[in-house]
Formats: sequence, C-alpha cells, structure tokens
Amino acid sequence: MAVPVPYAVEHADRVPKERYFDPGFYELECELLWPRVWQMACRLEELPGVGDFVEYEILDQSVVVVRVDATDVRAFQNTCRHRGVKLVEGRGTIDSGFTCPFHGWCYGVDGANTFVSQKRTFAEHNLQPGDIDLVPVRCETWAGCAWINLDHGAPSLRECIEPAATTLDAWNADALQAEWWYAARLPVNWKLAEEAFIEQYHVLETHPQLRLPGRYPPRNGQFDSRTFVDAELEYLHVMSDGMAGMVHADDVRIAEELRGIELPADPVLARSTWDHALNDAVTRWHREQGHAMPDLNDLDAQGFNEPFWHLFPHYFVLPMYSSASAYRFRPLGPEETLMEIWSLTRFPEGHTRPKPTPPEIWECDDERWPPIPTQDFSNLPRQQKGLHNKGFEFMRLSETAEGSISNFERTVDGFLAGLPYEKLLPALRSVNVDPLEMPIVDLGF
Repeated sequence: MAVPVPYAVEHADRVPKERYFDPGFYELECELLWPRVWQMACRLEELPGVGDFVEYEILDQSVVVVRVDATDVRAFQNTCRHRGVKLVEGRGTIDSGFTCPFHGWCYGVDGANTFVSQKRTFAEHNLQPGDIDLVPVRCETWAGCAWINLDHGAPSLRECIEPAATTLDAWNADALQAEWWYAARLPVNWKLAEEAFIEQYHVLETHPQLRLPGRYPPRNGQFDSRTFVDAELEYLHVMSDGMAGMVHADDVRIAEELRGIELPADPVLARSTWDHALNDAVTRWHREQGHAMPDLNDLDAQGFNEPFWHLFPHYFVLPMYSSASAYRFRPLGPEETLMEIWSLTRFPEGHTRPKPTPPEIWECDDERWPPIPTQDFSNLPRQQKGLHNKGFEFMRLSETAEGSISNFERTVDGFLAGLPYEKLLPALRSVNVDPLEMPIVDLGF
C-alpha cells in the first residue's frame, strides 16, 4: 500500500516548492529513492585493467567498483568486515586484492576474504565462511559504464532504463569513450539542477546566441538556401564552442565541407536534403577512421536520432552526430548538488586510451566554464533562493513545454510512496525518453 508523501505533486502542473529544500523531504529521498534506483557509478575506461577500482559515493554510502577480469566488473560495499573501515578511497589499482589499512584483513578482487590477522583470537561465530566476505552490490555494465543498485530486489538495469536503452544501443553508445570530464558544485537541490536541462522553454532567453535567423524560415517567406546553410553551420559552431564539444569539432569540420551544397528551393525539402547529406558525410568519415559508427540516416528512419535521453534518476546522454555529452547529478545536501559533464566520442576499434583524469570540482561561477553551462548555471542559484520567498508556493508548469518536469517529479513520488516496481516501471518508461518538449502524461498512479 502506498504511503502518504509530504509535498506531493497533487496537481500535475504544480510542483510544491518545499520539495527543493525541505530537510524532511530530502531525508525521504535518501531513504526511499536512492537505495532503489540504478546509478551510473563510473565509466569503464576508468577500469582498463584487472584490479583497477573506483569508489562511488552516494549520500553516506560508499561502493567500490573493481575490474575482476577482462569481461567482469563487480561492486562491493566499501567497508572492511572487521570494524567497518573504508578499504579504499578515490580510485587506483590493487595488485593482489584489498587490504584494510587498520588491521590488515585482506580480500580478493572477487570480494572473498583471504586473510585475517591473529585469526585465533576471534570466536568461531565471527569468522564464518562467506560472512566475512565483502558485501556485494548489484552491478551491471552497459553503454561504456558500470551501474550499481543497492536494492537486490530491483528489476534489471535494462528494465529500468528503457526505452532509452534501445535507442542508445542503436546509436552504439558502448563504443564511446571520454575525451574530457568536468565537475561543478551547484548551490541548488539536485532535482532543480536536473530540471534546468530537461526542457527547451528556457533556451531562447537563457542562450540568445542560439537565435540564428535563417535556420527556420517563415512558411510564406522567401527561402534562401545560402542563408540557411550559413545559419546551420553557425549553429553547429555555437554548439561545439559553447558546450566545448556538444557537437564534436570533427563533425563541424565535416559540415563545413558541405557549405557549397545545392539545396531545393522548397524549405522543407532543403532541410531534409541538408540533414541527409550531413548524416551521410559524418557516418562515412567516421567509418573511414575505423570508428564503430551507426548509420545516422538509418537512425532517423527508425526514430532513434533524438538528441537527449534521460536515464532516471540522475544520468543523461545527449547524442549529436558522432559524439555525445553526458551529465550525472548527485545530491550533496538538500540544497547542494555535484554535477559532472563528460564529452564522449569515438576512437578506432582496439584503440586504448589512458584512464580519464578525475576532474577538479569547480564552482558554478568559475570562469573556466564554457559559455552555455555558464548561462545555465547563472540561473540556478537565483532560482534556489527565489523558492524560499514566502509568497511563492509552487512552480506552474507548461503542460506541453515543461511536462518532463512533472513526469520526473511524480515518478520520484512513486518511489517515496513505496510503490512496487511493477507500478514504477511504466512511469520510468515515461521518463527515460527525450524529455525536451515532453507533455505531461498519465503515469498510472
């Protein structure tokens, strides 16, 4: 039976403000949401060799993800079975297993206890076989990442991230590797941070450089193909420079080589001709480089070439042409969030890249941020503070332009209400989609 949720979204287009700062609501999320969801713990290129490990922290939980062999990655609670000391911090490589720094208890990369110092001083019931092995955490690999879930009764990763999984599989997301990795400390609630990126309503006001005349000519106006192509190229440059790689520089260069393309006089046909030609050129170039590159026009034909995918609750993949950006959000408190951004691209098959360097955590107003994140981050602290004003009660959502926020928040409520997975899975499939311009939908609860 569902339990009452404080500050629940009772009207789908109104979100109570307390959800973004109330300590009690935050504690409910810590207790009832995060322990039941699949979380992206690390990129697999962080674990290239046997014994490589990464510590993943969520709230007060520490999980160690370790490569056991060429095909097997496992996760364990990062605590010695003796007196609870964390075995590792950060990331690194263990040659022969984990050794507790306090009393020297040892564990293999498979989590099995291999040594207890002064073993004869312990009662037999404290050293039962299996009981002193590291506590396993569910771990699955997909799309170049290791994922963990603290709930052993949860459905499989794939069940919980469809339909995004099918689309990103078609897009060969598992072939992507990190070029760079940034991190920001945002003085806002984790849900508020995510919601800044899952609607397009803000784009023209927050990112005025994306107002490019000529990309979408008026239906009854005079269409000029040269103006259209120039606007398309300018857009690609702005997205590449503004996001430091939202559109990869290789793909922008490929597009520039099409500048002289002849397009039909009809604007609709011109758009489709341009898109088809650019998709073909990008696909061809990357395959010539030995990259595992899908046919972009084939993805279009299947309806799989959307630019933004949410994987509830905290991971996003934004594929554009050959490459992608990826976002991960983790709460640091009721009003503080860690946001990480990866630039992912393709390399020749068999090519080995060095482990990505963990990022320095920048403040949201750091001058090193590219222009588009800088603009997004400028709004968020002001919004978090504005929510505290006594005269403000709830967010008023557009039923069409901001429906993804409602769908996301109501799915959070489903977890907080303790609903069984058979009721949550349909809601997840309504959230794990391209959220941009997503309308409010019936989640079934």
